[in-house]
Amino acid sequence: MDQLLQWLLFPSILITLALSTVFSYKSRRARDTRTKGIQGARMNISMGAMLLFIAAVQLFLSSESTLRIIIGAVFIVIGLFNLFAGLRNLSAYRSMPASEQPHR
Repeated sequence: MDQLLQWLLFPSILITLALSTVFSYKSRRARDTRTKGIQGARMNISMGAMLLFIAAVQLFLSSESTLRIIIGAVFIVIGLFNLFAGLRNLSAYRSMPASEQPHR
């Protein structure tokens, strides 16, 4: 069972890390507010998922110590916050009308 979790969680962490990096770069390079907001929201969603995967590693693949459980719980709370904030921001920026000209 631990082998299966390792084969699922570690690639998931790496994929969400790569997505967070790409969306962060795109957000910083975007010129208009809507695109910047959408890319930032996607970055938050990816980062929230990554933190949830890291929390799963802490809780399921490690020895049961109090410190690991506390760290896992903190990562779950921060991950869920990022995930929900990203989803909220994504819906807000998607409903924003697209501008004709990018801001310069």
